[in-house]
Amino acid sequence: MPSSYQVLLWKQDSFLVLVGFRASFRTIIIDRAPPLAVELMAMSPRVLVIILGLSLVLLAWIGLLSAGVPTLYCPMPTMTVLPAFALSRLNLQSTAVLVPMILFFLWNPGLLVRQQSNLPKRTIGLVGLLSVLTILDFVLEWKYGLQYQGAHHTIAVYIINVLWLAVLWWAVVRAWRRPSFGANLLSHWVLFAWLAWYAFPYLGELP
Repeated sequence: MPSSYQVLLWKQDSFLVLVGFRASFRTIIIDRAPPLAVELMAMSPRVLVIILGLSLVLLAWIGLLSAGVPTLYCPMPTMTVLPAFALSRLNLQSTAVLVPMILFFLWNPGLLVRQQSNLPKRTIGLVGLLSVLTILDFVLEWKYGLQYQGAHHTIAVYIINVLWLAVLWWAVVRAWRRPSFGANLLSHWVLFAWLAWYAFPYLGELP
C-alpha cells in the first residue's frame, strides 16, 4: 500500500502533467492556429452578426441568379424570385438578392444591438408557420414541378427542403432550451439562409 508521501508525489506529478497538457494544447490549437481561425475566435459578436448577415447575399445569389433557371443548386426561392420579377421592369432584378440580408437584420435587431441570447417567440411562430406553408406548397406545386422540372428535380428539392427544416427545428429547439447568443444567432442564420437559398422553390413555367 503506497505511503502518504508517495500519494502526494503522484498527485503532484499528475498536476504537472495536466498543466503541461494544457500548455501544449494552447500552443497547438491557438498559438499555431491559422490567422483566420484566430481572428474568428477573437471576433466580436457584433462583427460576427454582420458577417453572417452579409453571407446571405451570396446564398441568395446562388439560389436566384447562378443558373438563370431552376436547378438543384439554383432553386429560385420565393423570397428572392418574387422581388426579382417585380423589379425586372426597372432592370433591377439583381438587387433582389439583398432582401434576405435586410430581413435578417430587421427581424431580430437584438442580435446586432445587444447580442441577445433569448430566442424571440415570434421566431418559433414563424418557423411553425413556414413549416405548414411548406407542406401546402409541396401539395399545390407538385404537378407543376413534375410537368416543367421533372420528377427527379421536384423530388430532390422537396427532400432538401425537409432536411433544411429538420436542421432549422433542431437549431430553434436548442436555442429555446439553452439560451445563448451563439444559439440564437445560429437559429436565425439557418432560418434566413434557408429562405435565401432554398425555401419555396420555383416550380412551373418561367414567365
